[in-house]
Amino acid sequence: MTTQPTVKGAWTITFLLFLFMLINFADKIVVNLAGVPIKAELQLDPEQFGFLGSSFFFLFSISALAVGFIVNRIDTRWVLLAMAVIWALAQFPMVGTVSFTTLVICRIILGAGEGPAFAVAVHALYKWFPDEKRTLPTAILAQGSAFGVILAVPALNWIIVNHSWHYAFGALGVVGLMWVVAWLVLGREGPLVQTVAMAAADPRVPYFRLLTSRTFIGCCAAAFGAYWALSLGLTWFTSFIIEGLGFTQKDAGWITVLPWVFGAATVLLAGWISQVMLTRGYTTRGARGVLGSIPLIIGGLILLAMPHVDGAGLQVVLLVLGPGLCGAIFVVCPPMLGEFTPVQQRGAVIGIYSAIYTFAGIMAPWVMGTVIKHAATPLEGYMTGFTINAVIMVVSGLLGLLLLWPNSERARLLAQAAQPKFA
Repeated sequence: MTTQPTVKGAWTITFLLFLFMLINFADKIVVNLAGVPIKAELQLDPEQFGFLGSSFFFLFSISALAVGFIVNRIDTRWVLLAMAVIWALAQFPMVGTVSFTTLVICRIILGAGEGPAFAVAVHALYKWFPDEKRTLPTAILAQGSAFGVILAVPALNWIIVNHSWHYAFGALGVVGLMWVVAWLVLGREGPLVQTVAMAAADPRVPYFRLLTSRTFIGCCAAAFGAYWALSLGLTWFTSFIIEGLGFTQKDAGWITVLPWVFGAATVLLAGWISQVMLTRGYTTRGARGVLGSIPLIIGGLILLAMPHVDGAGLQVVLLVLGPGLCGAIFVVCPPMLGEFTPVQQRGAVIGIYSAIYTFAGIMAPWVMGTVIKHAATPLEGYMTGFTINAVIMVVSGLLGLLLLWPNSERARLLAQAAQPKFA
């Protein structure tokens, strides 16, 4: 690949978008962290709590799909701002006395606002970096999720233990409004966009061809398995640590951070290795497709062993290592899609990709809750749920390894269109 210079200001925008994703995942993790006191106060059974976890994703995919098309026509700067305002305002009703219905409605609204977050942030980021320099900033952006948990969990858990879970939601609303102010002052649209003349000369590829390409299908399949693990971590991890393994709420706070610390290291390492491989001449099939799929398979196999070992400590280690390897796929899939998608269609394609794989977020928490409710003991239910997760991860990783060939997709589309421009 021919190296192009990085645009001035690109890393400032990367940092702001990193904070954007940090807040995004802090918003997601709070229900998991406060799961036990929420269930106690609202008298919820495991199936109801699983429904609460799933409710966040009810409109998640639909909004990701709709906003994916919107950002093809509206500057991402304003779309990101609108989403952040929704996130902040959706938190404040939980500060007072709240019913289960109100909590579900607020989580649905929050999910609708957060559904397009990563896709829109990636689309905005790619307006600042040329293709060969996108993997590392994508990895940094993805680390907003990990640091959203690593930094937020100790603070939120302190609020939950010493005050109330209600105030944890209020604190997130205040932080969200602070980001809105920062983005209004510093946020800008990237310069690597098409002019009107370029857009006219850049033929559109039919969406049917883009969405039925094997790499698009492979990205959706691989990310689905990774997101199943992620959504379980966001909903059930802390409850399992307390109810399944017997730790206290205080101890569960620091244990909850561990998968995200390991995941952060994995994702940053994967992003760096991918970029190094590209600069040394490896194809994107190897530097992105294979590199993202293999950790998913290995992670599933590690998680598959968890029900068969003794000791809470060893089970925690396997639960940290297995899902922690999943994140690499989220780093490599958006750049792979960007390789063969014309820039004026990129926002929609990444949005559709996000809408498809995040269906796992609707299914996974509810499936786990249902399994726990109908198991002989809660611990047996948790172990069955994690076994299901492990199998899905392995199958998804194998599908990714089979289907992810972004360099050949690009060549095929180049042969079928009259010199399309890719960005």
